Amino acid sequence: MTKQEQLKTHLYELYAHNPFVNLLQMKIEELGEGTVKLSMPVLADKHTNLYNMAHGGALASLADTAMGMACATTGKKVVTLDMNLNYIRGAECQEAIIATGTLIHNGRSTMVAEAEIVNSSCNLLVKARATFFVTGTFL
Repeated sequence: MTKQEQLKTHLYELYAHNPFVNLLQMKIEELGEGTVKLSMPVLADKHTNLYNMAHGGALASLADTAMGMACATTGKKVVTLDMNLNYIRGAECQEAIIATGTLIHNGRSTMVAEAEIVNSSCNLLVKARATFFVTGTFL
């Protein structure tokens, strides 16, 4: 098993046991070096605000997780330093929304990633960008 395959297996295991990821029911759909695709349902009894739309905090958490995981695919542990989100469209209750996280800068002490969240019709809901601080490495 290559080091990249070991890292991928480790990340799947790590996120499968993450309490917050499980609370929001996020699921890894695809995982590659510098990129990740996550899904999350928008459930009325769990993810919505008083307008029965996805809560901005749930969307921010999904974007942050996707970007952080994109960084983690390089083998680096990170924490979020700064994050900017543009909420483009509301997310109604649905089976799953998809977040794609992409690494755009892989530095020694900081990393930058972007995320896009789309609904089941592929309409853009959120565009995000974040800076991460590198705290160590996996494996």
